[in-house]
Amino acid sequence: MRKPAKDTMDIGFEVEDLVVYPTHGVGRITGIEAQEIAGQKLNLLVIQFEKDRMTLRVPVAKAKTSGLRKLSTKKEMQTALLTLKGRSRIKRTMWSRRAQEYEAKINSGDPRQIAEVVRDLHRNAGQPDQSFSERQMYQAALDRLSREFAAVEKIAEDVATQRLEAMLKAA
Repeated sequence: MRKPAKDTMDIGFEVEDLVVYPTHGVGRITGIEAQEIAGQKLNLLVIQFEKDRMTLRVPVAKAKTSGLRKLSTKKEMQTALLTLKGRSRIKRTMWSRRAQEYEAKINSGDPRQIAEVVRDLHRNAGQPDQSFSERQMYQAALDRLSREFAAVEKIAEDVATQRLEAMLKAA
């Protein structure tokens, strides 16, 4: 059932492209399928998320509005990494409110916003411990940022994570 769609040239994505889906991070387009869903013929981008062992099908017509985007350029990634070196800006609001804001930033798919969450939730030695939910959110943001950083730099994900953590400690 994997028939390439006729209008794939004008969508800006091709099979084997690395892409970022806002709520799932970095994935690879493995195919373009034509399927009939509820009586309508749809062309779907098939995106494989290796780390999560997940496949996502996004209608070609909704690709842009869903937030699907190409991988960041090296320049865009460097801008995001500069955010890590800045001072953390933790608002003095309730954790639940900050957690919602952090969650929205992580799910935005924007590497700069994700870097802000990593920066704000990072703790160096000698700083107060984090709650379980803060650690979870920090880890989610760090994982998402390091996946894209690894893909942009063409390095292993664990190496990317180590580099990001080194930048945070140096800041």
